[in-house]
Amino acid sequence: MSHDLPALTQALLSAARAAGADAADAVAIDGTALSIDVRGGTLEHAERSEGTDIGLRVLIGQRSASVSSSDLRAAAMETMAQRCVAMARESPEDPYIGLADPAQLARNWDLAALELHDPAPEPSPSELEDDARSAESAARAVNGITQIDSASASYGARRIQLAATNGFEGGYRITSRSTSLVAIAGSGTGMERDYDGDSRIFQSDLRTPGDIGTTAARRTLERMNPRKPRTGAYPVLFDERVSSSLIGHLLSAINGVAVARGASWLRSAMGEQVLPAGLTLTEDPHRARTSGSRPFDGEGLPTRARNIVENGILTGWTLDLATARKLDLDPTGNGARASSGGITPSNWNIALTQGDRSRADLIRDMGTGLLVTSMIGSTINPNTGDYSRGAAGFWVEKGEIAYPVSGVTIAGNLRDLLRTIQPANDARPWLSRVVPSLLVQGLTLAGE
Repeated sequence: MSHDLPALTQALLSAARAAGADAADAVAIDGTALSIDVRGGTLEHAERSEGTDIGLRVLIGQRSASVSSSDLRAAAMETMAQRCVAMARESPEDPYIGLADPAQLARNWDLAALELHDPAPEPSPSELEDDARSAESAARAVNGITQIDSASASYGARRIQLAATNGFEGGYRITSRSTSLVAIAGSGTGMERDYDGDSRIFQSDLRTPGDIGTTAARRTLERMNPRKPRTGAYPVLFDERVSSSLIGHLLSAINGVAVARGASWLRSAMGEQVLPAGLTLTEDPHRARTSGSRPFDGEGLPTRARNIVENGILTGWTLDLATARKLDLDPTGNGARASSGGITPSNWNIALTQGDRSRADLIRDMGTGLLVTSMIGSTINPNTGDYSRGAAGFWVEKGEIAYPVSGVTIAGNLRDLLRTIQPANDARPWLSRVVPSLLVQGLTLAGE
C-alpha cells in the first residue's frame, strides 16, 4: 500500500513541536524490493519486501536525539516524538548541531534531468527468474565451469521524502535493476571462483544475462592454478573492478568527521598535492541515470558539482552542517540521512580523470609486477595512511600476463602511492564511482 509520504513527514514535525521540540526534521522512506536466486536451473529463493520507515530528529537548544519506526499510526508517531524529546533532554550539548538556515536551503531542482526513476513497469518474478536462469545457462555452457555458486536478479524502487521545521520539504524516487553471477571451476582445494554483475537505474540499460554469465565464467577459468609471486617491491596495476577502493580510502580521509576528529592521514593536507599533477577528482551529484545522484542532501542543502582534487591538489573536505561548523567552513551539501541515526557526511558521484592509455598499454609498460583483480581484508592506519590488503590477480612478466596469483599481501603508504598513480582509460561511466584501472609504483608484495 502506498502512503502519503509528505503527510507523514509533516505529521512527525507537528508531533515533535507538540512534544516540546525547538526544531526537528523528519524523513519517510518507502520501497519495494524483489530478488530471485536460481541454482541448477531451478528456482532456489524468491523474496519480496515492502515497507515504509520513518525517522525523526529533534533539537532542544544544543541537544538532539533521533528515533525511527515503521509504525505509521498517529498515536504511535505522537509517542515516538515524545520519547525522542525526552531522549534529547538527556543528551549532551553539542555546539555544532542545528538545522540549516532557510537561506541555505535548496529551492529549485530538476528531478527529470537526474533520471533516477525508471518509468518502465516493475518486472515480474518470472522475468527476474528468466534473467538469472539465462545468466546461469551461459556460464554453465563454458567448458571448465563445474558449478554456479549463485545466479541472481533483483529489482528495487524507493521513494524518499524529507521535511524540516526550517521550511524545507522535498522528495524523489529511485529505482534499480541488477543481475549477477558467481561461477566456480575446479574441485577441492583447487577451486577458484569469480563473478560478474551489472546494476542500473533503467532496466533497458542493463547488460544481457548471457554476457554477465559468460564473463563470470571466463574470469573464473583465468584464475585456475594460481601461484604466489616473489616477495619484493613491484609496480601494481589495480584493475578497474577494484581501483575505486584506492580513491575510496582518499574519500574516507577527507570526510569531515575524520578531519574534525583529527583522525585522518590527510588532516593537514589541504592545498597540498595528493594525486599526480593533471589528475582531477570530481564530485557530480547531478549526473543522469546514476545511483549516487541527489537533488538535495539529507539536510535540505543544494547539491552541486565540485572538484575535490584539482590538478592533483586537494581543494576541499566532504562536509555536512555540523562538521562544517566545527571546522569553520561552509557545508558542501554532503549530509546523508537514513530513517535511523543522524546526519553523516557522504560523497555522491565521483569521477577521476581518465588517462590516454588502455589497461593493456599499462600492463605492457609495467614490465614485471602484479595485476590485482580482487582483494580481501583491509588494514589501514587512519592517522598515517599505512595500508595492507590481501590480493589476487595475475603476475606480469615482460609486459605480458604470465600466470594467475593468489595468497599475496600488498602493502604501502596511501599518501605515497596515490601520488604515483597512472590511470588507464577503461572506467565505466555509469557507475557512481568512475575510476579507471590504476598503475601504482612502490608497493611491497609479500609472497614466496
